[in-house]
This record gives sequence, structure tokens and C-alpha cells, in this order.
Amino acid sequence: MRNYGIKITYLFNSGFIVETEKHLLLFDYYQDQANQGSHEKSKKVEKKFVDTDKKAFIFVSHRHKDHFNPVILEWGKLRAEINYFLSNDIKPARKNEGIKLVAPYQQLEVDDLNTKTYGSTDEGVSFLVKVDELTLFHAGDLNWWYWWDDPEEEIKMAEHRFKAEIEKMKGERIDLAFFPVDPRLEHNYSIGGEYFIQQLHPKVLIPMHFGTDYEILSSFVAKVQDFDTKVLKITGSPQEILL
Repeated sequence: MRNYGIKITYLFNSGFIVETEKHLLLFDYYQDQANQGSHEKSKKVEKKFVDTDKKAFIFVSHRHKDHFNPVILEWGKLRAEINYFLSNDIKPARKNEGIKLVAPYQQLEVDDLNTKTYGSTDEGVSFLVKVDELTLFHAGDLNWWYWWDDPEEEIKMAEHRFKAEIEKMKGERIDLAFFPVDPRLEHNYSIGGEYFIQQLHPKVLIPMHFGTDYEILSSFVAKVQDFDTKVLKITGSPQEILL
């Protein structure tokens, strides 16, 4: 497996920091770690983004509270150079040129970072980001939401919407993907991730959106071990991964 020379920090839920040679990226920040109450305001991630000499970019896939903490917008008051890509279902109280509201199927370039948005099977967008010779994908809430007790018509629609979205991404070469593995789906927890790997062949995949159910990640890794994709298992929060 290629050495990408990056540091990834898993925060909680779908929140990740990706640090490359020249850039600092934050995806779907909710809170710094699993045992931090949503009312607590930690300064660790804030300090990292305000004090960095690297180009800083913050991505939010949609407005759900476990993907979007409005505190991130305060950081821009402390460091004007922070760039934001926010799903357009988020309505910030104030806007500046560093805040970009995005819809699915847009392409934007800021400095030497290229961002393409895809859709979701819930709310908002998913992000394909190219920076420092790395292509990464953050799914947000894009998943095959197969709730076994839904009406049959809704189950079929969920499958159709997910597979149609994956079809739009065919041809993308993904180095690193962050994708939901949600234990609330019970025995269907893995089908979205398995299909994503089978169809798009990311070189590395890191599961997310699993709460604190770390055991289910061991099961997921076992399910996809015969594919070429390297699946990295999260074992705690926060957790640093060198890749």
C-alpha cells in the first residue's frame, strides 16, 4: 500500500481531521471525542485550525447535529483564512467569502484544492476532495439505508437511490474513503459499505457513523477482507492514524 504521508484523526461519529503536507482538512465536526457532551466546548480542534500555518478547509455534509456543530463558524472570526464548504441546507447567521454553500454535483477549486460534491441518500452532500496528490471521499450520510422493518416500497427505493448515486461516481479513483457502518441497521449494517467497496474500489476505507460500537467494525473488516481495499479499524476516540 502506498505511503500517503498523512495523519488522520478520528474524532467522533463522522468527524475526521486529515492533515497533509500543506493542508489541514476537517470533515463533519460534531465533538472532539466520544465521551464529550454536546454542551461542552473543547478548544483542541479549534486551536489546531486557528493556529496552523497550513491552508485550512472545513467541510460539512449536512445540518444534522451529529455532523454539524455551529461552533466551527466562530473559528473563522479568529482566523479569516479558514475556508468552509457547507451543504446548502445549512443557513449560517453570517456569510463571508470564505464560506461556500454547496449543492450536489458542483465542482469548486480554491487555491490548490479541488472539491466535487455528490449527492446523499439522506440530507445534504458527499465530498470528493483532491489535494496534495491525494483523492479522498467523505460520504456524509450517503449510505444504503436498509431498515428491515420499512415498507417494501421504501426498501426498494432506498436501494435504488443508493445504487444510482454510486453509479454517478464510477470512474473516480479514490485513495481514502470515509463511509458509514451503522449498527442501527442491525444485520444490514454492512451492505452499503460492501457495495461501495465492490463498485468503487477505494484503496483505503475508514468506517464511521458507528457510535461507540467498536465491535461491529471487527465484523465489517472480516466481511470485506477478500477485497483489495484496506479497511482500517477504529478502536477508540479520539484516534490518530498515520497513512
